[in-house]
Amino acid sequence: MMLTETQKDDLARDLPSFLPTLPENPSLSTRLRVGLQALKALQVNPTDPAWGALFYDSVEIGLCASLARNFSRHEEGRRLLAERPSLKASAMDLDALEKLPVGSLGHTFARYFRDQGLTPIDTLTPPKNDAQYVATRLRETHDLHHMVTGYSTDVLGEMELQAFTLGNLHLRTSLLILLQSGKASQRVPGFDAAQYARRLWTAFRRGGQSRQLASFRWEDHWATPLAMLREQLVAPARQWN
Repeated sequence: MMLTETQKDDLARDLPSFLPTLPENPSLSTRLRVGLQALKALQVNPTDPAWGALFYDSVEIGLCASLARNFSRHEEGRRLLAERPSLKASAMDLDALEKLPVGSLGHTFARYFRDQGLTPIDTLTPPKNDAQYVATRLRETHDLHHMVTGYSTDVLGEMELQAFTLGNLHLRTSLLILLQSGKASQRVPGFDAAQYARRLWTAFRRGGQSRQLASFRWEDHWATPLAMLREQLVAPARQWN
């Protein structure tokens, strides 16, 4: 629902004058309170990265704590938690990545941002614990998930990636986005509601049959051909058509 400027002003007046923070082990009531504040802020300014991250953490921190516990059970995950590599904008050298061989993950990653006039996400608040790190990691790797799955960044592609992520990681934010996307099919030329729903169901099933992407260490594979990573990480798209 689009808000009028008056409604946005009313919401803005109810917001705190400072950005709230989540404690290390927030209770459900704290997560609900902070999450609702973040949701109000995002209705006023949907692209605000700080409030977006806070809403994400409020919704997903429980799942991310569970993922962190799973990470601690295997070598790849333990290494991620110990070293906490970052893919935030200030830690990335797109110029260096673009010099890697054409078709490699790194070169494709750099061109992805250059061609669309974008920059990688910049995490504003360092994670305080493993659960917060996993939440940060999932936000920072969103565009890599686009690349490895092949889903585009238009309306349909974004919703397909959310459906894939729901099947792959069971993120509540993905479910919320999909539930709010009922009219998205009207903005996808050439697709009616039934075709749109079928594409999302296909992406969901594909995500469930693919390797869980949360613990994959992308930084070790900048020189690896993207086509090879797709074969290793995700179920073939044609399998679900």
